[in-house]
Amino acid sequence: MIFVGGLPFSTNNSSWSSSSSQGSDILVALLEHPVLVSASHSFKSMEETKVSVSSETPSPSKYVYVFQREYATVDPALVDYVGTDEATTCVGLVIRNRRNRMTSIAHMDNPEIVDIGLCQMLSLVVDHDLDAELDVYLIGGFDDASPNHANGTTISECYSDMDGYSLPLCRKLVDTLQRRQEKFHVQTLHVLGHNTKRDSQGNAYPIFHGFLVETCTGSLSPASFDGTSRCPDEMVRRIRVTSSYEDTSWNGKLLETYDTQTDRFVIAPCRWTVRKLHIVMSLQQLSDEEILRRCSTSPSAEGPDFVENLRRYGHIKNNP
Repeated sequence: MIFVGGLPFSTNNSSWSSSSSQGSDILVALLEHPVLVSASHSFKSMEETKVSVSSETPSPSKYVYVFQREYATVDPALVDYVGTDEATTCVGLVIRNRRNRMTSIAHMDNPEIVDIGLCQMLSLVVDHDLDAELDVYLIGGFDDASPNHANGTTISECYSDMDGYSLPLCRKLVDTLQRRQEKFHVQTLHVLGHNTKRDSQGNAYPIFHGFLVETCTGSLSPASFDGTSRCPDEMVRRIRVTSSYEDTSWNGKLLETYDTQTDRFVIAPCRWTVRKLHIVMSLQQLSDEEILRRCSTSPSAEGPDFVENLRRYGHIKNNP
């Protein structure tokens, strides 16, 4: 169940006819809630943290980074910061237990992984205590709908018949949180219109692509990570994301990356097929623009290293 400002949240709508319409009503009401609007404005006003790890002057703080479709649950006694970035139509989800401060974050990329993914995240955060008070933060996604669907005068009009990738994911997330028994105190909902900026031609882009969580205090800030901080095993983990869509053992699940009990990165395996190898090698023959068009849900909003990272997949040809 969702709480906002310490109170149970309800849209008082008795005419819901489907899960989809219920999720839309909940989402619109949350996006318009004064407490969450204020929290989104505060988040938007923060300066983005640039995270970099120098081998010459290593940081005394310990970080856990998650890539797309990964999750990690961390103990604040062992890990100082946890974060993710590179989100365009994806949504970063943070769940933190107020009592024991256990913190789980996920980089959600598809509505189909929300149900099982939440169970994975909550398994160590809640620890069978349904009365636990859980702080929740959702950051990412943007108004990636076609321009003719993004001109409503109100939030409800904008999202009444909207296409794109961000909206279905956000809708599924809030609907699932509301249906579950746990007590979810939504602190930040910086998604969709709240996380959108437009250029002079009206093209939409995310304001922020990522965030950093200080596990001891639970404070969040916008963040971006460079190649030194997206670790360990960056390339293997990137390839694993694309492979997981054809590996039935990962259907509906978030990818396991970090073992909370042993405080170690354990990159769970994923099946790599010959078909995937052929796809990766064929990408090497395409232009940057064609790679963006074929491989991204939001080509104009991707970071500068999106294409470069995909081209790096070709290195596995000599190391299958």
